[in-house]
Amino acid sequence: MQVLKERIRQEGLILSDTVMKVDSFLNHQVDTELALAIGKEFSRVFGAGDQPITKVLTIEASGIQFAMATAIALGVPFIYAKKKKVITLAESVYTAPVHSFTRGEHYQISVSQKYLGAEDHVLIVDDFLATGAALVGLVDIVQESGASLAGVGCVIEKSFQEGRGLLEDKGVSVHSLARISSMSPGEVHFIEDNHYIQPIKESAAGC
Repeated sequence: MQVLKERIRQEGLILSDTVMKVDSFLNHQVDTELALAIGKEFSRVFGAGDQPITKVLTIEASGIQFAMATAIALGVPFIYAKKKKVITLAESVYTAPVHSFTRGEHYQISVSQKYLGAEDHVLIVDDFLATGAALVGLVDIVQESGASLAGVGCVIEKSFQEGRGLLEDKGVSVHSLARISSMSPGEVHFIEDNHYIQPIKESAAGC
């Protein structure tokens, strides 16, 4: 998605060779037009399979807008896995352990068994693919439910980290809209690029 890559170049804030902030348009303040375009692209990529997708699955919170946009484009419901057990979620649930490297903590994600079952064909959508821990947890939940998995769609992938490999080792099809091969303060390179990318504009908009 060229428009997404341009927004990353113009507004992304690279804090280190592993940390990027896209708060101004993706996961704090959200450009709704861009989010809907992302949903349409995931629908185009994954919606043409032999088996119709019945549910879109993500994890709270920053993947919700993209899962919703994708579900709207596909005309199906979306589900988001909860990170903390709440008293209103009293029914039986599917669970998986996840370690957050950014927060440095372990937590258990859960999805009600009421909303996911063996009859479903599921597409997982999230904002970032890096270490892959959260997405592996979602894949485990889909497998536990007996549902089939269409694949994983990620908005931005840090391809220099291990997440894609972990998912592909589990036989999961992965499609990312912007695959970053390397980055450092002031510059970002995408995996399909064979030449140097102009420095991104690090401004207050990226904070």
